[in-house]
This record gives sequence, C-alpha cells and structure tokens, in this order.
Amino acid sequence: MSQAFWTELVSVVPGILWVAFATFAFLALREPIIQRFPQVRTFRGFGIEVELAEELLDRASDQGSAAPSPEARKGVVRRLDHAAEFLLGGRILWVDDHPEGNSALIKLFRTVGMTVDTARSTEEALAQLRQGNYDIILSDIERNGDPQAGIKMLRELERHRIQAPVLIHAMRFNPELGVDRRIFAGTNKANDVVHYVIDLMERARMTLPFWAATTEGRKR
Repeated sequence: MSQAFWTELVSVVPGILWVAFATFAFLALREPIIQRFPQVRTFRGFGIEVELAEELLDRASDQGSAAPSPEARKGVVRRLDHAAEFLLGGRILWVDDHPEGNSALIKLFRTVGMTVDTARSTEEALAQLRQGNYDIILSDIERNGDPQAGIKMLRELERHRIQAPVLIHAMRFNPELGVDRRIFAGTNKANDVVHYVIDLMERARMTLPFWAATTEGRKR
C-alpha cells in the first residue's frame, strides 16, 4: 500500500476513535445523569425521551388508568416537549392511599423536572400543605374505605383557605354526575392527567388568577 494511503488512514483514525468514545460515554452516562438531574433535556439524538414518555404512559395504563389511543399518546409526548419550560420546577402533591398505582405518572412528571410529593390521607396532605406551597393537588376520590374521601378533602381545603387547584384522577370518576366547584378537572385517563397538569402550569407561569381557570370543572 502507498504511503499516501497510510497517511490518510492515520489522519482519519483519531476521528473514528473520538466518535466511538463519545458514543460509549453517552450510553454509559445517560441514565446516571438523567437520574441525578431529571430536568436535563438534551438527549434527543436517539429519541430517548420520547421512548421513555411513551413507556411511562403505557405503564400508567397497566396500573389502572384508561389506555390512551396511539394518537393521543403521541399528542401527550409532543405537548410535554413543548411545555418543558412551564413544567420545570413545578410542585405537585398527589393524595392517594395507594401511591404505587401512580408510580409511572409520578416518574413521568419528575423526569420533566417537577417535584411530586405523595400523601396517603387528607390529614397527611394538610400537614404537607402547611409546610410548603404546591402548584397542583392531584387526588383520588375513594380512599381508605371512604368512597367520598376526596370530596371531603375539598371542604377541608376550603376551610383552611388552601387555593391550589385540584385535579381528580380516579377510575370511577364520572363527570356526567357533576363536578364539584373546587375541582379544576377530573379524569380516569393518564394522558388527560398530563394535559391538565400542563394546562395548570401554563396558567401558573402566566400568572393567570386561579379563579379564572377554575370557575367550573372541565372534561376532555
């Protein structure tokens, strides 16, 4: 082989090695970085965020939420991406006596940079609300054997003058029966929960008065 060939090969090898090293470093460090800094949103080259979001939405369906259609799921993922700046730093208090059933959605919100705290009872929720501010309260309805626990919590929020908007996520939620005045929205679908959280965070970031967004419950 000619000297020119070897000269060209030597000049190309460092570039090939650098690409191989960068790819290895990316694959090795991606998960630790995302776990430590969930707000980091720069790993889009391989569609990782899209795949993770879709996986978590599918898992939420397995945990009891109504399954979204493929089109609805893709719409949620696109909106999550577009609303990243509104979600980052947001705070959710999720009240449910079985928080493990919400683990997929909780992980999804945490992945986009939100804080999600959990409470298993109204009493525990009120204690946490007294300690810090939350942008959104997410709640079930039936809790610890009481089919109206979530509704009773609304009256406690009013009594303590806690103004954070309330979303209801419950399999047995039926908006046709009417929506309590204190509920922003209620659903049994994971994709709707994500949409409503984005709706509320967009309003919060734009300083829209709470009463303007919650005059009555809404449904999708």
